[in-house]
Amino acid sequence: MNTSYSWYSQLIKPSWAPPSWLFGPVWTVLYVIITVSFGSVFVMAFQRKIAWIIALPFILNLIFNFSFTPIQFGLKNNLLAAVDILLVLATLIWAMVAIYPHARWIAYAQIPYLLWVAFATVLQLTVTYLNS
Repeated sequence: MNTSYSWYSQLIKPSWAPPSWLFGPVWTVLYVIITVSFGSVFVMAFQRKIAWIIALPFILNLIFNFSFTPIQFGLKNNLLAAVDILLVLATLIWAMVAIYPHARWIAYAQIPYLLWVAFATVLQLTVTYLNS
């Protein structure tokens, strides 16, 4: 994996790209928010307080979120990573809209995640463009 990070460090990135050390702390905070809020969605679905179709975008979001690192750093595929991050963003927006009528706090709790993913999407699209 070290060679993967070395590969990424050699890519052309925009001047506004954050330093690599920032990603760990940001994702640590976001994963706490995701664990609590997504976990609440899944508990609500298991208890049949909401339909599973409402939990679907949360499930898809986790799949796309957890796929990003293996795609970006394992496959070293910027284009596929760009598609994946767009899917993370789309499923997050879908999830927020789906859960809002049932548990507004969960939708609001996603705002930091949404802001970071929107930023990460622009960053990934820019990196993909600059290195194509």
